[in-house]
Amino acid sequence: MKKSGAIFFILVIFLAGCAGASPSQSGQTDTSTTKQYIENKGSDTLVNLALAWAEQYQKEHPEVQISVSGGGTGTGITALINGTVDIANASRAIKEEEIAEAKANGIDPYEIVVANDAIAVIVNPENPVNQLTIDQVSQIYQGLITNWKEVGGEDRPIVCLSRETNSGTHVYFLETVVRKGNADSTALFSVETLLLPSSEGIIAEVRDNPNAIGYDGLGYVTEDVKVLALDNGAGFILPSAETVNNKTYPIARQLYMYTNGEPQGIVKDYIDWIHSAEAQQFVLDLGFIPYTQGE
Repeated sequence: MKKSGAIFFILVIFLAGCAGASPSQSGQTDTSTTKQYIENKGSDTLVNLALAWAEQYQKEHPEVQISVSGGGTGTGITALINGTVDIANASRAIKEEEIAEAKANGIDPYEIVVANDAIAVIVNPENPVNQLTIDQVSQIYQGLITNWKEVGGEDRPIVCLSRETNSGTHVYFLETVVRKGNADSTALFSVETLLLPSSEGIIAEVRDNPNAIGYDGLGYVTEDVKVLALDNGAGFILPSAETVNNKTYPIARQLYMYTNGEPQGIVKDYIDWIHSAEAQQFVLDLGFIPYTQGE
C-alpha cells in the first residue's frame, strides 16, 4: 500500500506539471500567465535601434518578450526563409531570388519600412580630403585609385574598409556606389579591401588609421571620424536628415523589417507601435532619419 501511495503521489505531481505547461505543449491559452514572444533578427545597422525599440515596448507591454539579435541582413533574411524568426531586419531590400526561395518554403515575405538612413563615406580627421565624387569613391573601392594624392590628398596609400559580404550595407554600397547603380555592372570591391564584422569596427579603424576610408550608416558615425561630402551632380552634399528627406544626398536608403505575410496579432501591434511618433523618436535619437508612412 505504501508503494501504491507513492506511485499515486508521483502521478499527481506529473499531471500538475502538465497542466502548467506552455500553450504550445498543453493547448492552454491563458495569456494572463503566459508571455508572448517575438523573435527579431538580422541587420547590424538596425540592431541598436531594434534593441532600443524592444526595451521600451517591453516596459509598456510586460506580457510581451522580444528577442533581438544581429548577424547581418543576410542572416535575418535566411532565418525568415527558414521560418525561424517573426521579424527579419534588413538594411537593403529583399532580392527576387530570396523571395523565390522563401515562397518555395511556404514563406511569403512582407516588406515594412521602419526608418531612413544615409551611407556616410568617412576618413580619418587628419586626412585633408573633404569631398569626393561617386565615381572617385567607386574607383577607390575597385582599386583603380590607390593613393590619396590622386584625389587631392597627401602621398599616402589608400586603405579601403568595408562591411562583410553578409551585410546589407555591403550589398547596398556595392550596387549603389561601386557599380554606380548600373544593374549590368560586374565591378567588385578590390581584393585589398579589408572586411570588418561591424559598423563600430569600421569607425574604430578609420579613427586610428590616417590612410583609411570606410562607409557606415549615419547612425553609427561619431565625432572621431570625418564625413566626406559627395557629389550629387549639382554640388557636394553632406549626409543629414535634411539632405536625405529632400533627396539631395546621393546614397540614402530605407531600412526594413520583413514578416511572413502581412503581420498579425502581437507582431502587428509591435510594428504599428514602431511607426508611432514615440518609437520614431528613437530613430532620431540614434542618428537615423524617421520614417513617415506614405513616403
